[in-house]
Amino acid sequence: MSDDAVRSPFVANEQPHPWRRFVAIGDSFTEGIGDPEPGSPGGHRGWADRVAEVLSRQVADFAYANLAVRGRLIGRIVDEQVEPAMALKPDLVTFCAGGNDVIRPGGDPDDVAALFESAVERLSSEGATVVIFTGIDTRFTPVFRPLRGRIAIYNENLRAIADRYDCIVADQWALKSIQDMRFFDDDRLHMNPLGHHEVARMVLRALNVPNDLQPMKPDPLPTSTWREARAHDLVWARTHLVPWVLRRLRHQSSGDNVTAKRPEASPLRGR
Repeated sequence: MSDDAVRSPFVANEQPHPWRRFVAIGDSFTEGIGDPEPGSPGGHRGWADRVAEVLSRQVADFAYANLAVRGRLIGRIVDEQVEPAMALKPDLVTFCAGGNDVIRPGGDPDDVAALFESAVERLSSEGATVVIFTGIDTRFTPVFRPLRGRIAIYNENLRAIADRYDCIVADQWALKSIQDMRFFDDDRLHMNPLGHHEVARMVLRALNVPNDLQPMKPDPLPTSTWREARAHDLVWARTHLVPWVLRRLRHQSSGDNVTAKRPEASPLRGR
């Protein structure tokens, strides 16, 4: 079954969506890293902005905030973003967190899930619709393939949390279309504009919001020799992997001096 196939018990929604105040919290994935756009706040667009753009076109009094900051571990997301999000009085919250923790050496998916649940309990306490995200299936990428089992355990914890708190699950694990390096940025960790677009489409399907976003087809992969592929791997390791490892050793984060790109809920303009 394709990602766009109608799934039972899906029922097409012919009415305007009910949400008027959308707040997104999380890390680089939600901030939109990998989807650069100079005209967007913070210089990045991303799937959350794309979802907000569609939602804002369907109702007149829509507002959107994005509190996500790249590099954040789940503890800091819970401490720094949950209460500010609640203060904005959202009726729709997206929450994606824990991936940076789970992929770290020794990351325990059960411990991370316990923190995640504490945040979901708070985010859902005042009646907002809460959307959570499973981690992507990393079988397609040799770099992260060894972490596949740990991510799968985390996902099962998240599904149980979603069941307890009546959350909507945006299922990246099942989104096979993006399990292709052509949907990822050069760092092999963050999605590129194609990937963010496909995630936005998936989130809108999960919310049952009609839209006119169409699938985007990546360019064919260029042919390369084994030697060319290994040379590219070395460039990637020097440019992206080594700095990532050094930040871990120094207990640094790519978001240490970064603040939320949309700290207040406001209308979207320009799209």
